[in-house]
Formats: sequence, C-alpha cells, structure tokens
Amino acid sequence: MNRQFLLCRNILENPSITQRELADQLFVSLGTINSLMKECLNLGYIRITSAGGYEITEEGRQFLAPYQVDGALFIAAGFGSRFVPLTFETPKGLLEVQGERMIERQIKQLHQAGIKNISIVVGYLKEKFEYLIDKYNVTLIYNPEYAVKNTLATIYHARQALLGKNMYVLSSDNWMRENMFHLYECDAWYSSVQMSGETSEWCLSYNKKGLITDVNVGGTDAWVMYGPAFFSREFSDVFLPALERCYHQPGTEQCYWEQVYMDLLKAKSAKTPPPAMYINRQKKNQVYEFENLEELRSFDSKYQNQSNNQAMELVSQVFQVPESEIVHIRCLKAGMTNKSFLFQIRGKHYICRIPGPGTQLLINRKQEKAVYDMVSSLEITERVLYFNGDTGYKISEYYEGARTADSHSLEEMGRCMALLRKFHQACLQVDHHFDIQERILFYEGLCLAHGPVPFEDYKQVRKWMLQLIEQLKQRKRPEVLCHVDSVADNFLILKNGSIKLIDWEYSGMADPLLDIAMCSIYSYYSFEQALKLLSLYLEREPDEEESFILTAYMALSGFLWSLWAVYKSDLGEEFGEYTILMYRYAKNGYRRLQGDFHA
Repeated sequence: MNRQFLLCRNILENPSITQRELADQLFVSLGTINSLMKECLNLGYIRITSAGGYEITEEGRQFLAPYQVDGALFIAAGFGSRFVPLTFETPKGLLEVQGERMIERQIKQLHQAGIKNISIVVGYLKEKFEYLIDKYNVTLIYNPEYAVKNTLATIYHARQALLGKNMYVLSSDNWMRENMFHLYECDAWYSSVQMSGETSEWCLSYNKKGLITDVNVGGTDAWVMYGPAFFSREFSDVFLPALERCYHQPGTEQCYWEQVYMDLLKAKSAKTPPPAMYINRQKKNQVYEFENLEELRSFDSKYQNQSNNQAMELVSQVFQVPESEIVHIRCLKAGMTNKSFLFQIRGKHYICRIPGPGTQLLINRKQEKAVYDMVSSLEITERVLYFNGDTGYKISEYYEGARTADSHSLEEMGRCMALLRKFHQACLQVDHHFDIQERILFYEGLCLAHGPVPFEDYKQVRKWMLQLIEQLKQRKRPEVLCHVDSVADNFLILKNGSIKLIDWEYSGMADPLLDIAMCSIYSYYSFEQALKLLSLYLEREPDEEESFILTAYMALSGFLWSLWAVYKSDLGEEFGEYTILMYRYAKNGYRRLQGDFHA
C-alpha cells in the first residue's frame, strides 16, 4: 500500500501525531518513518511547522484528492440464523451492543470521518431499517434473493452503487472499538486480525508491501479476513465484471463475494492480473464479528439475562432459570408455518416454536391446544411442556438422535400409516372441524385481499374443486379427529425405533382419508404412489370408492395449499416450486377422476 499516502493522510487527520505513533499505525520501523518523512518533505506534500511538528500542504491535499472516499455500502440482507431467537424479531445489524445498535455505531463513525453517502442492502425484515432513512439520510437497496442466496448476490444487486467509486463495503453486524474510517483511502483493502492456532477463517497470504497474494479457507497462526473492506474504483473495475460472471453461473448461490476474489487470485493463467487488494492489519480487540449469541453474551453482559426478546423471556419464565442458563441455541430447519429454535438447559434439549408471520389468521391456537390435550393420553405425540393458546408459543421436549420419516421408504411409511391408523381408530372427538371447503374459501379471501389469484385458469379450476366437494358431501363420509398435516416430516422416528406424530396445528374433525392425501401430496407422490400408501394404511388394496375419495382429497388439498402459498407469498415468504406443484395436484386430480388424465 502507498506509504506516502498513508503518512500524508495520518498527518492531515492528526497534525500532532508522533513518528512513533506513525510507525505503529503503518506497521513499519522508526527508520522507515524517517525516510518517508524526508520523501514527503522533498515532494512538498508536508512541511515543518513553527512549533516543530508537521502539517499537510496544498500539494499534499491535491495528492490525496483522487483518493477521497465516495461512500459506504452495508450488507444487511441476511437472516442471522446463529442469533435466533433474537433475529426472529430484529435483524442482526440492529441488535444493540454496549447500548448502541451495531449498524448505527458504524454509521456514526462514517459521519465522523466525513462520509455521508451511505447505502444499505436489505432483505430480511427490511422494514426494520426504514427509520434509518430519516435518522441518517441513508439509501436502502432491496435484495430480492436474500432468502436463497449469499453475499455474492447481495453485492450483485448493489453493484451500481460501487461502480466507478471509492466505497467501503461493510457488514451491518460488525463492531469496531475505534473509528477506522477515513475520508481518504488509497488502495483496496480488507481488514484483518491475527488468529492464533488453528482457524477455519479465510486466511491471507501477502507480500512485503502488504499486497494480498492468496486466500485459503482455514489455516494456523494466520492473519484472516475479519471486518470491513474497502473497494477502490480501480479494484471494482476489475472485480465487479468477474462477480457478474460468477453470479450467472449455476452452483454459486451460496457463495460469499470473497469467493470471487479468492478465485481471481488463484486463476494463475488469467490474461489479466487479479485486482489489487491489500491487508489492513488491525490490533487485537479492535474489530468484532460476533459469531453467535454466546460470543455476544461474553462481550455485553446485557445479553446474559436481559435480551429483551420475547422467546428468551418466555423460556426463562417456564423453566424458572436466568437467561444465562439457556445455552447452545440454534435455529432448526424453518417450517412453512412456524419458526423454531433448539436450546439446552441443564444438559437437556428443548424446542421452542414461534408462530410465523400471518399465522394468527390461519391457525386457531386454542383449537390446537385442545387437540394436544385430547391426544396426550395416546402418547403418540411429542411431550409438550408449555402451550399458550393465545400466542401459539409452544415448548416441547427434544428427542436426541431422532429423525423424520423417509417418504421414499415403504417400510418406514408403512409404520407411519400404522400409527395413523391407530390414532384414527381411537375415534377421538373435538368441537371443531377441518372443513376443506371453508378453508379454501377462507384462503381465497386472504389472497384476494392482496389482489387477484395469479393462476390464469383459476376460475375454471375453482369450479372443478367445488364439483368435487359436492361429490364428497353426497357420500356422507365418517369423521374422526384427524391430523390433517400428517406429512413425512411430521412423523418423528426416535432412536429406539418408536414413532411420534408432531405438529397438530391444522388438526380437526375430518375424513380419515384426508390424512393420507395430505401425506401423499407433501411427499410429491404420483397418484399411483398415493394409492400404494393408502393400501399400507388399509392393510389391503383400496376399493374403487376409496380410490376416488383419495384422489379427490389430493386435488382439493393441492388447491388449498396452493392458495395458502400464494397468500404467504403476498406476505413476503416464498416456497419455490411448491405453489405450482400443489396447483398441479388440483388440476391433474380432477382430470384423473374425469378419465382424461394422461400425464
């Protein structure tokens, strides 16, 4: 990195700086500083003051001018899964550390350095960042792929903010003890701290001038990428086209933007050299990247027992322990309706379920609690320690070593169907029904409140579904308490081989064959595979009537969940191809019953 530039900038920012302080900041010897001083004096960039110090000259200011920083770009689109349940309510960058939100601390530091042009790339809980527009005059850039892609895509969607400019590239969830931003920056750099022993961080190799020559994931006693980065316009001119090419290549969805830079360094046969980026070595305890809640707790005692998070406060109350005893927290696979996290208290694991956005309209939690109370005597479901019928918060025991059923295993699904059959044969009764017609019309109403249902042939398919409903009503099918969401993922196979059926949110009085249909479409079974599943449930081949009913329920269930998915999409939650696949079950099921299905 240009040492003349660094010396001039440091003198401009702090005219009283000593040569020893300059040597510490530039990671050079006092002898080197003396030589640099003489060079800059001879070039007319600095001069000796009457008091015996140094100050920048007009020539020095002109020398610095091309290196003025144009602004900063924050990456703030991600979920922050390692900080659940805090990030269920608040984006990671908006969490407070030492009484100050992490992104706000950085914005203030940028302002102190004279940098006011600030953009923030948002995605998850994007509305939470809106207040920053008024408070700091920032610009928000939306990343539509935040839920399915990593920071490579984030930079791609914000590339116009970087092109042709000198820009800081920052993570909203970094915390810097001292202000490390400047109004002038010379070459592109990446902040780095020294890690002792083995590390899985991205380790840097660099030459005597500090130019980064290689990056490797993992190493020993290394300087690693850690904290902010700075993109000079020269760096972006080479880097951004490479990033665009990488973005359009399959298999790069989960790549960090640093992967593109690392690949450029390793492409020894490239016609053009990789963009120059220097190491910016930081002192110990200057830069913090909190990896999880445990690290944040050790840094800020507030999070030991006062996280101000609803879920953490609830767990603390239920188990009568301080929050500090809730440990080993991690996000479980996100459900389509709820958010859940795993935690440990005194050596035992539990799961806390938090209802997802909009589910208060979709799920009656009092009815769900009534179902759990009803089925508890059968001992076929998870052990529930807490259930609030008003909020839907649920805490249950976690079964170590358990796994979900394999929908591709006939033997396993046969055992699941035996459990389902046992449950149906108990003929349990509750006061509420799962009326598929009522649910279809209800979800349709929710969708229409946001605009027309997006399927082109929706009106025709809707007529078909109402025809099937009338045909089912004429058959006057028996009803018992059904699970309704009896999909493979809700059958939990324990280490001892026993099976539990979990998540009874949609449960109500219904036709038992509805459960078979629901299981089939969630597993993306063909209609022939669904009939095989039905034979496992019945322990015999289904008759013509049963085959008709199963197919009709598959069609209606597919129609129902396609509307559900459209509504959830209106709320900002996407489920990929699920919506289309469910809608296909509706159309193909009806056609099959009409005898003109040829798929």
